[in-house]
Amino acid sequence: MSGWEDLENELPPFEPNQTGVDLNLQMAKTFASDEGQKVLAWLREFYLEQPCWQPGADQSLGMFREGQNSVIRDIENRIRKAKNQ
Repeated sequence: MSGWEDLENELPPFEPNQTGVDLNLQMAKTFASDEGQKVLAWLREFYLEQPCWQPGADQSLGMFREGQNSVIRDIENRIRKAKNQ
């Protein structure tokens, strides 16, 4: 179908991806302990709170560093989602 017919059809109900939900809960559980909080704080300080790139450096360094940062952001977002479920 195409055109107005597509707009008139109802969307299927939203069903969360159970694998993603489970992973969020596992991340939250992994970093819930005092030791886990210390590790997460260290990861944040060592990776996220450092410059991604400096003038004169190759721009691929900035891309590499942003990749590292995205891992920490993903962990923190999954923990946040698990707490809101």
